[in-house]
Amino acid sequence: MIEERKFYLTKQGLEKIKKEEEALKELKVAKTNGEAPPILHSEDLNPEYLAFQEDINFLETRKLELENILKNAEIIKLPPKNKQNIVALGATVLAELDGREGEFKIVGTLEADPLGHKISNESPIGKSILGRKAGETVVIKTANIEHTCKIKKIKYEQA
Repeated sequence: MIEERKFYLTKQGLEKIKKEEEALKELKVAKTNGEAPPILHSEDLNPEYLAFQEDINFLETRKLELENILKNAEIIKLPPKNKQNIVALGATVLAELDGREGEFKIVGTLEADPLGHKISNESPIGKSILGRKAGETVVIKTANIEHTCKIKKIKYEQA
């Protein structure tokens, strides 16, 4: 059973998921419209058929995952002006983490990309700074280390 939960996405992230779902549908149609390899090859199962079946199963599983994401997707919206001083989904935050300054955007788990300076709202840092204001210092506890994060600036961009 696929887990039912909210998936927070930017408009661009939602479009990317929709395109992937459409591409999978087209790929499945192309794969199943061709001639499937015969099931048996002499008295053994045909390895080509097994690979074909595995591909179809993968496509179907991924299609179901994407349908679940789309069904439970929630677009990240710009907060009202009076709440743009608080860290929320979609915020770009300038912070000092253990003495090193960096800027990152808070996004949903599906769009998290640490190398692209996008962190998940469910990551230790993301969870710890949500709802906080510029100037606040937060202690983030992970399994092995304790980090200090000072929020310096919060900004939101029009989607």
